Amino acid sequence: MNQGEILMGNGAIARGLIEGGCDAVLGYPGTPSSEIIPELVRFKKMHDLPTYTEWSVNEKVALEAALSFAWSGKRAAVVMKQVGLNVASDPMMSAAYTGTVGGFVIVSCDDPGPHSSQTEQDSRVHAMFAKLPVLDPSSPEEARQMARDALELSERHGIPVILRATIRICHARQWIPFAEIPTGDRIARFKKEPQRWAATPKFRLALHHELNDKLRTIALDEQADPKWTRRSGPAAGPLGVVAGGPSLAHFQDLLKERGIELPLLALGLAHPVEPGLLDGFVNSYERVLVLEEPEDALERQFTDRTRVLGRRSGHVPSAGELTPEVMADVLDRLLLESGLCAAAPNAAAETGSRGGAAGTPGGSNGDGDPLKNVLAGRTFTQRRPTLCAGCPHRASFYAIRKTLPKAIYTSDIGCYTLGINLRAVDTCLDMGAAVSMASGFYQAYRQDGKQQTVVATIGDSTFFHSGLSGLVSATYTDARFILVILDNAVTAMTGMQPTPGTGVLADGSPGKALSIEETVRGAGVGFLEVLDPYDFTTMKQNLQRAEAYIHAPDGGVAVIIARAPCLINNRKATARWATNAVSIDQEKCEGCGLCVKTFECPALVQDATKQPVHIDQTLCVACAGCAVACKQDAIQVKEK
Repeated sequence: MNQGEILMGNGAIARGLIEGGCDAVLGYPGTPSSEIIPELVRFKKMHDLPTYTEWSVNEKVALEAALSFAWSGKRAAVVMKQVGLNVASDPMMSAAYTGTVGGFVIVSCDDPGPHSSQTEQDSRVHAMFAKLPVLDPSSPEEARQMARDALELSERHGIPVILRATIRICHARQWIPFAEIPTGDRIARFKKEPQRWAATPKFRLALHHELNDKLRTIALDEQADPKWTRRSGPAAGPLGVVAGGPSLAHFQDLLKERGIELPLLALGLAHPVEPGLLDGFVNSYERVLVLEEPEDALERQFTDRTRVLGRRSGHVPSAGELTPEVMADVLDRLLLESGLCAAAPNAAAETGSRGGAAGTPGGSNGDGDPLKNVLAGRTFTQRRPTLCAGCPHRASFYAIRKTLPKAIYTSDIGCYTLGINLRAVDTCLDMGAAVSMASGFYQAYRQDGKQQTVVATIGDSTFFHSGLSGLVSATYTDARFILVILDNAVTAMTGMQPTPGTGVLADGSPGKALSIEETVRGAGVGFLEVLDPYDFTTMKQNLQRAEAYIHAPDGGVAVIIARAPCLINNRKATARWATNAVSIDQEKCEGCGLCVKTFECPALVQDATKQPVHIDQTLCVACAGCAVACKQDAIQVKEK
């Protein structure tokens, strides 16, 4: 085996991921990140590795599918450029809360300048916004080490980690020594934990507290590691320097050229930085210069910035790449001001560019809640959110759970997220993730030679929103899972807005209705059935057929469209059951409560344990879907 090669920084990152035991690397191409996956494929073939690689249809799909590997206990990475992180920010923000099981690294390649991008945004600031750790390599070799170590860091703390490399790291070349590649022994084992993987707002609050604790632990326990933090030079003096990323490499080259030594705090872990570390460094020097690009991600983490010089003070340009020439001007000016040299600066650095202080929003929340007087003294029985009586989604979830009890259930954002109560939702990350994550789970288990049934559920509006891109990616990569599109002909959860499938525009005027069936066919799906979710027998039979199809050698993604209108939006839809009379035979009912627990219709009422169940006729729409949930046949459906 070769002991090393001269590699681009992107090749070094690919090598580091391989050496870190990464099981899957997905992404979407964009300069300066585009060479990472091709280089990883080269190493994969060179060493005959089972690593899964994928060019996804966009960055959001790539992150969601890769995250499925990490939730299954494997190590995974997703690769993109900095503006691609905008596309992937929705699942990334949620992934910060849920955390991971296996190591999960988001490689985001920045383009200060910018050279080939719409913006020169800073992924370190995005990481601070998302509350994620971010590593900032200063050379291709350090990028290799950090890519490897980021997987360990992520797995150790159960949190996604961002590896931020800039264009000068990605496209620089350096001799890269090779380390041993570990033997892959991780097996996909997704452990169902809906309170984490499909967390509702109540549980997300608890996960947010957990995320804050993780960041504090990382700041305290990891920052002292020489892998991430190095301090050198005199312990006191007129000027100290804090730097990270390529700015650190440029600064060290300038010091070498000038033959001088300055105190330096080199930060590879750009966030979170333990405040005491920065404060202790500032207290040792009269002034501290912060060198970074293109934003003030390090500078803003100082508790006291009265002696800190950087982008906010105007000593460092407020935009653009911090090239060696620009940095030389900045350094010469500070050396002169600090009395450390008598020579005049090479050129005046940009001044007057300090960032404006953030304003404090005015106003208040008012004098109090106007409902307080109305509600004073009243007591209420709190009931968890549930699908409405007669909701077609409930029938679909019940059939899915009964027919395919050992499947992994990925779902999405909407009313149907409440399928978690019916134990038919295992994951819910962000809009459209049901499809992408189903694809990821399939690939994670397929990598181990296992057939694992995965059922994704998504609403019609969410399908058009961002599920379609995941479906295109799934058919393109030959993923195998069942997708159930819950088509109730409206965006129900947010206020009954129309969808592209209805052909109604925002002002109520007619548009052109888009066919979900034609859209699905156009995405390359070979198995498609449209059915009535209230027909339990037909739904069950088609789910069984779909499962056989996805596991067949010539199969693929199987799509079932469960079509029935939302009863709140379309009251006339209940007319189909106008002649039904649904009741419970109190003599047959044994009070087991199984119908209440497994079907969870709010019209089914059990006043106490072991007491017979009765039907609240003010809520019941007489759909009779609950009848399949009673083993004693106590739920009776008769004609009026």
